[in-house]
Amino acid sequence: MSTAMTFGTKSFTPRPPDKGAFPLDHFGECKGFKEKFMKCLRENSFENALCRQESKEYLECRMERQLMAKEPLEKLGFKDLIDEKSEAEHNKL
Repeated sequence: MSTAMTFGTKSFTPRPPDKGAFPLDHFGECKGFKEKFMKCLRENSFENALCRQESKEYLECRMERQLMAKEPLEKLGFKDLIDEKSEAEHNKL
């Protein structure tokens, strides 16, 4: 007789989260933007508020190359950094 009891045979199928999971940049398409962002963080004692422009550029690169889902920059917290020209270019894509 077994001490383990099974109350059902439900199978669990893991799935990635809706947000926060995206493909890795295996081909280094956005490596330059990432390095610029990381350099800014190191130079500013990892105070990310001082590197928002670099962060925005990195995320734009990832979205343009389909390494993450496209999201409006306003939704990502960059409304104050968007000028009309970059927004127009972003909407063309």
